[in-house]
Amino acid sequence: MIARRGLQDQIEVDSAGTYPGHRGNLPDPRMRRAAAERGYDLTHRARTISEDDFYDFDMIIVMDDNNYERVSRLVPERKYLDKLYRMVEFTTDFPDYSYVPDPYYEGAEGFYLVLNMLENGCEHLLDYLTKKR
Repeated sequence: MIARRGLQDQIEVDSAGTYPGHRGNLPDPRMRRAAAERGYDLTHRARTISEDDFYDFDMIIVMDDNNYERVSRLVPERKYLDKLYRMVEFTTDFPDYSYVPDPYYEGAEGFYLVLNMLENGCEHLLDYLTKKR
C-alpha cells in the first residue's frame, strides 16, 4: 500500500507484539497462508515492543484494549501517550468491532476477517498520514 502510493521513502513500518513468548518466530502459518493468497509475504520474525519504540516511531498502533493497556505502561513519559492508537480508529467497514480480534482461536475465517480489517484500516491510516503532511 505504501509503495503503491509512492510513500516508501517517507514511511517505515515495523511490527511488534506484547507477548515475549513468540519472539523470533514467524507469523502463524494460517495467517501466512491467508496473507499469501492476497500477495503478502510475511517473513518477519516476531519481536517484543519496547520503550525505545516510543522514541523511534511517530505512531504505535495496537489491535485491542488489552494491548493498549500493556503498551501504555511502556510510555517513557506521559507526552508519548499521544503516539498510541487503536487500529479500529482507522477502520470504517467494521462498525460492530471495537477492536481487531485475535484470529488464533477463530479458525481460518478469523484470519481473513483480520486481514480485511487491517487492509481497510491501513488504507485509511495512509489517508490520515497523507492529509496530515
